[in-house]
Amino acid sequence: MSELKVGDLAPNFELPNLNNETVKLSDFRDNKNVILSFHPLAWTGVCAVQMQNLNEASESLNALDTVALGINVDALPAKTAWFAALELDDLTALSDFEPKGEVAKKYGIYREEGFSERAVFVVDKLGVIIFKKIYPIGDQPDLKEIMAVLQ
Repeated sequence: MSELKVGDLAPNFELPNLNNETVKLSDFRDNKNVILSFHPLAWTGVCAVQMQNLNEASESLNALDTVALGINVDALPAKTAWFAALELDDLTALSDFEPKGEVAKKYGIYREEGFSERAVFVVDKLGVIIFKKIYPIGDQPDLKEIMAVLQ
């Protein structure tokens, strides 16, 4: 698969949320913009801040007809415990665990170490990628930059 770029149709996927309900990217088509916020691993400081920032921005995102999805390769039990510990109630978490990293691979950001890059894709209501950025593993995504794309 060639590398995804801005202007490409975002690959559809199905992943379980923390209630083990299937969430499809296509569920948001014609209704919501979607932030796909890939983070390497639960229980790590940089990833925690990344998810907390999105959680805190939920009202602003709602005002922009946008939903944020926090995606990584951790299994549902680990991700559920982590989100509960961080009190992340306004953010949808998805587990790309089984088969491991399948969605990260579709998006071209799966690392051979067994987890995804830290990356953000913004998908518009038509399913088109309007923003893509891969961050150094220790850096935070710039939420102001992401919000500017949505405004």
